[in-house]
Amino acid sequence: MKTLVAPLLALGLACVCGAVAAQTPAINPMPDGSRDLYLGAGAVSAPLYLGARERQVRALPLLQLQWSNGVFVSGLMAGMHLSRQPTVEYGPLVALHSGRDRHGSKAVGSVTDPAAGGRISIQDEFGNLGETGLPRPGTAGLAGMDEIAARPQLGLFANLYLNPTLRVTNSVLYGAGNARDGLAWSIGLQRAALELTAHHRLTLAAGMTLVNRQHNASFFGVTGAESMRSGFAPYAPGGGVRDVSLSAGWNWALSPQWMLASSVRVVRVNGDARHSPLVQRPTSVSVSSGLAYRF
Repeated sequence: MKTLVAPLLALGLACVCGAVAAQTPAINPMPDGSRDLYLGAGAVSAPLYLGARERQVRALPLLQLQWSNGVFVSGLMAGMHLSRQPTVEYGPLVALHSGRDRHGSKAVGSVTDPAAGGRISIQDEFGNLGETGLPRPGTAGLAGMDEIAARPQLGLFANLYLNPTLRVTNSVLYGAGNARDGLAWSIGLQRAALELTAHHRLTLAAGMTLVNRQHNASFFGVTGAESMRSGFAPYAPGGGVRDVSLSAGWNWALSPQWMLASSVRVVRVNGDARHSPLVQRPTSVSVSSGLAYRF
């Protein structure tokens, strides 16, 4: 039986990052009519947005729910396993892509005050004005840039197990950005269920995200009007590889019901996104940890 070890490791990051890196739960054979539920809360420290220098710490809920019919909910993502083969997973996928305002990514479902954008604390400063009266790029967040609304995305996932603990993951999601035409394809290699000691398990993963021109333009482009308001140089990126990543997750089973799930993820912005004037630091590290209870 495949267990729900890996999915919790990505929940914190999936809830706060601008793009959901879809790590779908493994097929978990259960008796008909049953369900498996993890619920808890945690915190994540991450850049304000992909490529930002400033960071924020945000509280957020942890959620992992799977039914015996293959339907699952994992953070801001839901889908359904259609395959009954032990080495292949595929099915439809829906996800919510977080929005973005002048302060960076706006996480949905934060357990903190929504009016504050879910932020507990933000390092560095915002709102400094240059001599021209325009915000200095890199010191005023994204002031002057258009706000990007949160958007639902539709897509598919397809995973292949190379052996019982090593799987290749694929997901395609469409609908991000104000024009709802952003397309992202996430590819990954995941090594799960490395047992360090009793009750301690480690998951390792490497991934890459490819996007279309519209997706990059929404999150890394600068229009003429935005340039005049923000002080950033105009920029029109194309599509291609947006980022590559490495991540590690640690699950500590405190009891049969309680689990402490922690993760660290390193992301490197690449391609046309890397050359955007919005990118202040192409390599970033995000760290999350949360306590979850299994019902």
